[in-house]
Amino acid sequence: MSSDAERTLAEKLDELFSTVHPIGKEYSYNDVARGVGELGAPRVSATYIWQLRTGKRDNPTKRHIEALASFFGVPPAYFFDDQVAAQVRSQLQLLATLRDHGVRQVATRAAGLSPRALRAVDEMIKQVRQLEGLGDGADVDNDAAGGNVDPPNHQA
Repeated sequence: MSSDAERTLAEKLDELFSTVHPIGKEYSYNDVARGVGELGAPRVSATYIWQLRTGKRDNPTKRHIEALASFFGVPPAYFFDDQVAAQVRSQLQLLATLRDHGVRQVATRAAGLSPRALRAVDEMIKQVRQLEGLGDGADVDNDAAGGNVDPPNHQA
């Protein structure tokens, strides 16, 4: 994928569709159009959202950008500020990781363990990641520390 400085509005919007959604399915263009309308933004069609996502249109109004950002739970600056986009992207990657059933299962089982036991589990996971050639995963902790992007609570 392109670096954040090179990513287009379409690529960023596509990332939101692919990452910020109810577990199990992406929002449809109609879901997003309806949700944006419920936020009080100017009317936007599902076709227009598709055009933005595919790059066929690339100059939405400020109010549409604000509404799309609000719908997906990211700051409007995500679409324009490379530093904000990089931070949000890290948070979106963490969100995608937490959707993985295996990751959730490990996290759930670790709940309530003492700090000493959590450190031991962390060391075991680092060793297994290295055995599988994945690195120690330290970048996940560091990247996600910058803030919080909660998935929005929309009915699909």
